[in-house]
Amino acid sequence: MKNTIAERIQDFLKEFPPFSMLEKDELLMISGQIRVMYLEKGTYVFEQDQSCHDEFYIVREGAIGLYRTTKNDQDLVDICDSGDLFGLRIMIIKKDYRMSAKADEESIVYAIPSSIFKPVIDENREVNKFLLETFAAHARNYYTETEKGDRIDNTISIDTAKDLSTLRTISYRKKPLFCQPTSIVKDVALQMNTHKVNSIVVVDENKYPLGIITDSDLRAKIATGLFSSGSVVTEIMTTPVKTYSKKLTIAEAQIALIKNSISHLCITKDGTRNSKLVGVFSNHDLLVSFGNNPSVLIKEIKRVKKIQRLRYIRKQVQKLLETYLEQDIPTMHILNLISEINDALVVRTIEISLKEMPSPPPVKFSFLVLGSQGRREQLLITDQDNAIVFEDVRKEDYELTKNYFLELARQITKGLHTIGFEYCPAEMMASNARWCMSLSEWETQFKGWMTSSTEESTLLSSIFFDFQLVYGDSDMVNQLSNVVFDGVNKSNRFLALLGVNALQKPSPLGFFKQFLVEQNGEHKDTFDIKTRAMMVLIDSARILALYHNLKGINNTLLRYETLAELEPNNKELFESCAKAFRVLLKFRTRQGLIHKDSGRFIKLNTLSKKDKLKLKRCFKPIKDIQELLGVRFQLKTFM
Repeated sequence: MKNTIAERIQDFLKEFPPFSMLEKDELLMISGQIRVMYLEKGTYVFEQDQSCHDEFYIVREGAIGLYRTTKNDQDLVDICDSGDLFGLRIMIIKKDYRMSAKADEESIVYAIPSSIFKPVIDENREVNKFLLETFAAHARNYYTETEKGDRIDNTISIDTAKDLSTLRTISYRKKPLFCQPTSIVKDVALQMNTHKVNSIVVVDENKYPLGIITDSDLRAKIATGLFSSGSVVTEIMTTPVKTYSKKLTIAEAQIALIKNSISHLCITKDGTRNSKLVGVFSNHDLLVSFGNNPSVLIKEIKRVKKIQRLRYIRKQVQKLLETYLEQDIPTMHILNLISEINDALVVRTIEISLKEMPSPPPVKFSFLVLGSQGRREQLLITDQDNAIVFEDVRKEDYELTKNYFLELARQITKGLHTIGFEYCPAEMMASNARWCMSLSEWETQFKGWMTSSTEESTLLSSIFFDFQLVYGDSDMVNQLSNVVFDGVNKSNRFLALLGVNALQKPSPLGFFKQFLVEQNGEHKDTFDIKTRAMMVLIDSARILALYHNLKGINNTLLRYETLAELEPNNKELFESCAKAFRVLLKFRTRQGLIHKDSGRFIKLNTLSKKDKLKLKRCFKPIKDIQELLGVRFQLKTFM
């Protein structure tokens, strides 16, 4: 007899990893043992510091908020929507819950017992690899600090990481630095400094590894005075070393480093200590092997000498983004990390461009990024929006000074284009003389926009007022920020004009709740997720941030978070807007990665019913925030 409930669960699970990696019969068997939970709003699935359950969870419908409790307050860490997993990592490592999971609205959740899923982890290589890579993305810190300072193990146990030989082998340093047992510590430290490495292997006359000295040994044993710099290396080396053959896989190497609490492995000819040293594998090499650790990528960016190399690194960032989305890393965490990497790419491009200029800058300058990058919301590579502000100069020096910065801007924008940041079709770039000006000119420009009621001034204000300094002088940027907020404080008329623009954005849904699509042009019959959904939330957050004088807070999610604190009576609305924006941003990003474009224009016939419902749930906060703006700024009088 058919189990129709199990079949429905199976149909849902097969769309999401790691369940999508299972055979049909195996998934049906698991589905038949899943517990269905119907949760009212405010109901807890589990609470922080509670012992972990023998099951993990996936959201079927609704939304589950993950909260961290700190000093009698609950901070929202992330929202789990349909298809999102939670509680799996803790179930594997068998620790107390680090967060609480609570239904933010009426929800249906599937609970999957560990007893039926653990055999899958042990036996299915693809599932095992998926979980292993999920943990490996956090390889640099094998432990996470709780609010109490306790360390929580974030790694997969060796027992659950079977069939590791099928994974690719390591890339190690093939010319390691080595020394003799009679060498003096001071001499080897100088060698390490000269060659810019963090380890040196002590070998015998046959080049068999006897021990290893790392930066950590020098800090712990020499810098503290336990041993003098004139000591023999055998006095401070770590011995015996851990040796492996060059056929070691990345996964095996990671486990070896974790298990032995060390940062370096010695690679020998046959994998034993009684064999010639052929290389060294370190924690850094592990991170580079995964190619998706932000700190490693930023270090690599700073070392790059040619723009073309930055293009390769930017492609690695896309892989990192895909990994984070697969692992359901909190949205704010993803935004911060990708933004830091994007900023590092821009900074390095500027530094390389400055070296190519015939002379240093004649005066101080600031390079600003605008729009989504200025708000630190640029996950996918889109077109460039940037500007240059340079220090005021004498009238007779102005033309020469401006020409210098225009040439510098051309070098920078060309470099960014090489990396993958397309030229702005509207030429809102520093290489355009209109957006490369002195501080006083920018101040005049900003004041003009705020007192004008033209469509162009409103559009430009919405782009340029989300500026972010990435390189150069911060004082000039602060002066520009003061001009904006001083103008807002003198009159709410400017905010009302911005509010009208937000209200006039095309609606996402028609009268009969159908998606409204583009009627003509290149993107005919597609849904514009940016203009019809995201921009209303972005514009509204900006207007209210200006209204409350929230200086230095450009990010849309942070703006709503701050607004919720400032206006407790509207807290629920602002939290709903933030949640909707998270969903829309992730949705657009996933669409962009799938179709290798900006993700802005979506073909509705490619979406599942579940995806369409997920989008529609985001549209109510859009309507509500528009109503709030209309009432607060009496926008009917301006329309």
